[in-house]
Amino acid sequence: MDRNYRSRRGLRGFSVNRLIPNVLTLAALCSGLTAIRFALQGEFRQAVIAVIVAAIFDALDGRVARRLGVTSQFGAELDSLSDFLCFGVTPALVLYLASLKDGGALGWVVTLMFPICSALRLARFNTGLLADTPPPAWTGSFFTGVPAPAGALLALIPLVVSFEAEAAWPRHPLVVGAALVGVGGLMVSRLPTFSFKKGRVPRHLVLPLLLGAALVMGVIASSPWIGFSLLGLVYLCLIPFSWMAYRRQASQDRKVSSAAVVPLHSVDSRSVSDE
Repeated sequence: MDRNYRSRRGLRGFSVNRLIPNVLTLAALCSGLTAIRFALQGEFRQAVIAVIVAAIFDALDGRVARRLGVTSQFGAELDSLSDFLCFGVTPALVLYLASLKDGGALGWVVTLMFPICSALRLARFNTGLLADTPPPAWTGSFFTGVPAPAGALLALIPLVVSFEAEAAWPRHPLVVGAALVGVGGLMVSRLPTFSFKKGRVPRHLVLPLLLGAALVMGVIASSPWIGFSLLGLVYLCLIPFSWMAYRRQASQDRKVSSAAVVPLHSVDSRSVSDE
């Protein structure tokens, strides 16, 4: 009797809501693995689509977990492992099979560098979450370096351009290798980039932003590969603005902190005069 009651109670206490974010993470993982399968078969368009689908699932799992209030350490670790495979290993292998294998040993060295940069970035991000002193709240609007999903999609831009361009140069090992090295460097850099998670849009910019989003969706609907490439270039152009916004916010934070500190000698002088 007691055993049956405990069993029923355990089953009742395990909410299905807790499974939803992990299912989305596993869906992203499956998409990343499927992209490798497509690349091995030479179907590089489908491989890129699979990576994009993995990025969409990855963007959803954390938000769903926070909305449902079911965030957990297990989910965070699973998400990191999925990110490493989907956005570190997978794009590197896709680009190697599409282009870098013609670069010989140097092509393989460049291929290895990208997953290593992804692993280092994810390790830095995870250790930052365990810091003893939490950073200021405003830093939640920024990432340190380019996040792994965005880095994977940026690295695939030369391959995506080759789907539309009739020339062979976008898929040349030098072009693909340079893009892979550059994006890998951005991933492990200390450059602040917009996270688009906690940012607020000023009221006067809401309408232009909606019009811009509609324009982007129209371009993607009419010419997906060109639209995807332009979206990546726009993201790269935003990096200098994110750096300036970060520096401006950090400067304001330092001014507030310095204004809140009362010098000890002034306190002593006041206490002496009062006596």
